[in-house]
Amino acid sequence: MRFARMKVLAVAALLFVVPALRANAQSGSDWPMYGHDLASSRFSPLSQINAGNVAKLSVAWSYPMRPGGAGPAGGAFSQVTPIVVNDAMYLPAGNRVLALEPETGKEIWSYQRPTGMVSARGVAYWSGDGDNAARIFFTSGHKLVALSAKTGQPDPRFGQNGEITMDVPFAEVPTIYKNVIIVGANVYGPGETNLHPQDEVAAGVPGDSRAYDARTGKKLWDFHAIAQPGEVGHNTWGGDSWKGRGGTNVWSMAVTVDEKHGIVYLPFGGPAANYYGGDRPGDNLFSNTLVAADATTGRLKWYFQTVHHELWDFDLPPEPVLMDVMHDGKKVPALVQTGKIGYVFVFNRVTGKPVFPIEERPVPKGDAPAEQYSPTQPFPVKPPPVARVTISRDDIVTADDTTPEHSQACHELWDKSSFYNAGPYTPWVVHTSPADTKMTLIFPGATGGANWGGAASDPTMGYVFVNMQNSGSTGFLEKNPKYNAQTAGTEVEYHRGTGSGSQYGGFSAPAKDANGKVIGNWPCQKPPWESLSAVNINTGEIAWTVPLGITEELPGAKQHTGRAGAFAGPIATAGGLVFIGATNDNRFRAFDSKTGQELWSTKLQYTATAVPITYQGKNGKQYVAIMVAGGGQGSDQALIVYALP
Repeated sequence: MRFARMKVLAVAALLFVVPALRANAQSGSDWPMYGHDLASSRFSPLSQINAGNVAKLSVAWSYPMRPGGAGPAGGAFSQVTPIVVNDAMYLPAGNRVLALEPETGKEIWSYQRPTGMVSARGVAYWSGDGDNAARIFFTSGHKLVALSAKTGQPDPRFGQNGEITMDVPFAEVPTIYKNVIIVGANVYGPGETNLHPQDEVAAGVPGDSRAYDARTGKKLWDFHAIAQPGEVGHNTWGGDSWKGRGGTNVWSMAVTVDEKHGIVYLPFGGPAANYYGGDRPGDNLFSNTLVAADATTGRLKWYFQTVHHELWDFDLPPEPVLMDVMHDGKKVPALVQTGKIGYVFVFNRVTGKPVFPIEERPVPKGDAPAEQYSPTQPFPVKPPPVARVTISRDDIVTADDTTPEHSQACHELWDKSSFYNAGPYTPWVVHTSPADTKMTLIFPGATGGANWGGAASDPTMGYVFVNMQNSGSTGFLEKNPKYNAQTAGTEVEYHRGTGSGSQYGGFSAPAKDANGKVIGNWPCQKPPWESLSAVNINTGEIAWTVPLGITEELPGAKQHTGRAGAFAGPIATAGGLVFIGATNDNRFRAFDSKTGQELWSTKLQYTATAVPITYQGKNGKQYVAIMVAGGGQGSDQALIVYALP
């Protein structure tokens, strides 16, 4: 039986745990952790702001991350999501960590790192234990740091002077289950510093995740992301291909846990190298795999591999969402996993059994030398895909969709490049000479589908809300010039080219105005280019889908194209609302969670590339907050907070 398929197991080889807070930190008025709660629901029970009054929202206060343009802010596109707990808001800000008054933005305290930047995604709150007071935890490169939640000073009870050195750097928000801190891995190839070194480098730091004692900083355990000898799944790595392998890391923003059943859920990304796996035959567990483990003992309970023998950089970036749903007249403890591939997988989170059937279907085979393509991939019967998963020439924009000039440019691009698409999991074509022009075009591309932004839920409706980028990737495989007898084992023999100079090789063409001036580089497939969907997990049907974002250069109804370009996700509230930024038209929006009708939109100065939050201040007012960021390195960034008049 193939390890690629889901199996229910009990193996004491792997361990993972996640966040928990004391009851006083889980008040419905707070937003106490990245996903709001351990279930990663991103659902707030607050309803003061609702479908009837959301159109009245206005700015209550804002906090500039780089006042006057001074000081670092943590990158060009901030992905910071603050937390609010016990009358304080905590967030990273470049080389600082801040505590602010949630009602006014007034600074309570500010901590500045002596060296290095703070992870630009978020911080975690631990409510303390015994003699240990509440702490704020964050990562900075190889450091895991504990601050006093009250004063902002390093807590000397943790590690050495409030910090410990970890084996590898970590990028996401630490998560805490009881007194255990969990961090995923941010892995690079040898000597690599760019965001995606795994395109041609196979060797690297293993993507293991680690746990530390929240009281002392003592290292508790490692989790082997690549199955080691004697462990479940080791035989899914042909020969010695598991040795020194990079990638296969958990890089989601947080990790999800079923607190009642004590199960933690770990979404793993793909192995290095991203697009060629001839040097790693087999299904390669636990790459692209959702792992469920006992949160106390680490015994593997079940797992499901969403992509066998990864060749597309599909990863599994978002943390899953937990919710109870009705299925066949019975209440089912469900888990909903989204990802770049555009499908939604739904499982019984206790047993691992799919709630809706998942079929292993044949997929096309490529002709890359030495590659061992998986003959099948898993396809959910329900829900249907919520992103574009295939394309033909008939799907290219027409003049009615955009402009005659843009449509013509897109058709010419298609014909010139002889694009090849055979549906989901289309293999990369191989170029053997400079004269080759044929290229693969896949949907979704390497940026998604659903990227790290993930999903939100409304447990009262049984809905999960997810935004999907309908953006393709183009490219081909060619000989890697760095590969030779000496570099074999580090470099791979073939790597991906795009022919465009773009890392992802998007399927787009310039758009021009009446005067011939280029006004944008728009996707070539028919809209929507990004969408927001509500999936009814009770039935497995899509309740509604709407375009997310507008193209202002187009007239009238043509504007509703959807706008990709930002990877953040939504939140939902008991007020019947879904809030989301995540579009490069610089808008922040609220939708009716029942119908998908857009109820409110505000123009931002910058792009909102972060998940928003909502909370209630001690003054009784409900607020909605989101981080916005400029488009250039060192540009301005600000936290914008809204409330009713």
